[in-house]
Amino acid sequence: MTANPKSVPLRGRAPDAVKDLGRATVRTVGYASAALRMLPDFLIVGAQRCGTTSLFQALAGHPRVVPPLFHKGVHFFDTPAYQHGLRWYHAHFPIRAAANRRVGGPAITGEASPYYLFHPWAGHRIAADLPKTRLIVLVRDPVQRAFSAHKQETARGFETEPFEAALDLEQSRLAGELERMRADPSYESFHHRHHAYLGRGEYAKQIVRLHELIGEHRVLVLETAELFDSGKPEPWDRLLEFLGLPHWRPEELPHANAKPSAPLPDHLRRRLDEHFIDHDQRLAALLGHTPSWRL
Repeated sequence: MTANPKSVPLRGRAPDAVKDLGRATVRTVGYASAALRMLPDFLIVGAQRCGTTSLFQALAGHPRVVPPLFHKGVHFFDTPAYQHGLRWYHAHFPIRAAANRRVGGPAITGEASPYYLFHPWAGHRIAADLPKTRLIVLVRDPVQRAFSAHKQETARGFETEPFEAALDLEQSRLAGELERMRADPSYESFHHRHHAYLGRGEYAKQIVRLHELIGEHRVLVLETAELFDSGKPEPWDRLLEFLGLPHWRPEELPHANAKPSAPLPDHLRRRLDEHFIDHDQRLAALLGHTPSWRL
């Protein structure tokens, strides 16, 4: 996709000191002008390692879309930042009148925080605070998703175990964490956020929860492979229709955060395939067709 200054958040081009200063400015100036600012028309809520950053970058290039200030993901609904209140969240988005002038018509904005899909409180909070916002869920082969997540968590220093050992540890690491999060909405679980390699790929129950909380008509589920790799226009057209955006297509869909690595060992592929069989069948019932990775 041709570089478009509007589509590349300033955060991605700035050193850390500038980013920190920018965030402080957003919180101060944005908070004071919160009443004039937009709330998101869309949220890309997950799943992690399913192309949420790539989709955000692509959508940010649309002539009618204005991204949030400095960062693609505010992480308001899945962190203690929620205690700051909706006005704090408001402060992270553009002033509506300026955004409309910038695009020459009615602008929309949104953010991408892929933990929203998996977090036990995020859906409840979104339902309460954003009654009109539309949610986008991306899904991919959960086996490759788990492997990719492990590579990311390792690179970030949040994982020290090899992939197979991390899979063996997942149940004990997460034991009781969901119950603690439900009992104390301010509790942050390191293991739930960083070590749920299997749990995050069990898509169907997460999507059903959103349907129950948000409404099925406000949730769009797309396969990453169909959107980015197939070259078919239909998924992209469905997305634009869902968001009420006029027809437009980027010259090229980006693949952000992709990292080459050694292939997944066959015995782990078989183990994970077996784990996800029932979950993928439930997902197929929601999608109305068999997921592409099961064909």
